[in-house]
Amino acid sequence: MNIAAISFAHVGLSHYLIVGSILFACGVVTILTKRNAIGMLIGVELVLNAANVNLVAYNFFGHGGTPDAPRLDGQIFAIFVIVIAAAEAAVALAIFLNFYNNFASINVDDASDLKG
Repeated sequence: MNIAAISFAHVGLSHYLIVGSILFACGVVTILTKRNAIGMLIGVELVLNAANVNLVAYNFFGHGGTPDAPRLDGQIFAIFVIVIAAAEAAVALAIFLNFYNNFASINVDDASDLKG
């Protein structure tokens, strides 16, 4: 089969949902298996990106509006999620740097020393 003959016109909602669920599963596995705080932060970012894929896909296929006036609800929510993820990453990195300065490690198992 010729590569040029492959058409991407048949990509539907289910394809986007599959990509979103794979991203979500990878994020959850990363959060559960990593002992490194940076690795866990990457897992959270994967979960948020899976939510963004689903928001935009549902917006496009669910109620995309008209060709003259498309509805952009999913894209606006995705931008909010991106802004929240950036703020969360900045705060988390600040916490990780402070934790590293105190314990010379960012291993989350060392956080048990913080108990009062």
